[in-house]
Amino acid sequence: MSVSELVRPRVPSGVAGLDEMLGGGIPAGHVVLVTGLPGTGKTCLGLQFLFAGAARGEKGVFLSLEEDVAPLLESARQFRWPVDTALKDGTLKVLRIDPKETRQSLHRIQGELGKELAALKAQRIVVDSVSLLNMLSDDEPSRRETLFALAAACRASGATTVLTAEADPIHPEVSRDGLSEYVADGVVLLGYRTGSDGHRVGLSLRILKMRRTAHVRTVQPYSIGPSGLAVDARAVDFGGP
Repeated sequence: MSVSELVRPRVPSGVAGLDEMLGGGIPAGHVVLVTGLPGTGKTCLGLQFLFAGAARGEKGVFLSLEEDVAPLLESARQFRWPVDTALKDGTLKVLRIDPKETRQSLHRIQGELGKELAALKAQRIVVDSVSLLNMLSDDEPSRRETLFALAAACRASGATTVLTAEADPIHPEVSRDGLSEYVADGVVLLGYRTGSDGHRVGLSLRILKMRRTAHVRTVQPYSIGPSGLAVDARAVDFGGP
């Protein structure tokens, strides 16, 4: 790894502790996958990333394949983020792709989405959740093509991108589709820490990979509070999610 790769520009994630683990933030232009089981805060992390950008005057796009716009924005308001201000001043734009509208959605992802994102001039993009792309395709080659087209559209826009994905419930260290990791420059795993009795006792975060940059590889505790996610980057590594 060259010195220039190690000092490439960083994009603050907005998550306390995570930027410390990344040496200052996400490398600019990266596509980063955030994967985890339900309730681990994937959507919250994505929104937090966008509002961190909005606070810096950066335009962000939230591309939802899951929630309708109204409940999504209401969830964001619960964390006291300036939703209405960001929507009004254009630092936040919410788009929705309905996985139930298969043909139209595939055409949009594979043909039009890149132009849409370029026109919006977004500096940050969140796609929530790429696991829903499975509903658009009947076979693995088609699913792979759609996922790669989505990632390519985000990269072509020049934005730094966060993709969220559901983890496999049997093997929670990987995504449910088993493909998302291959299109990402980085993978952040959100999980549950269990006690000796097998009960969940906390949340843990691990950076599984982050291309072209040094990063902390230990497993660190995090919490979800009134202001979103916060990682304890100084805690002693206490085992995998």
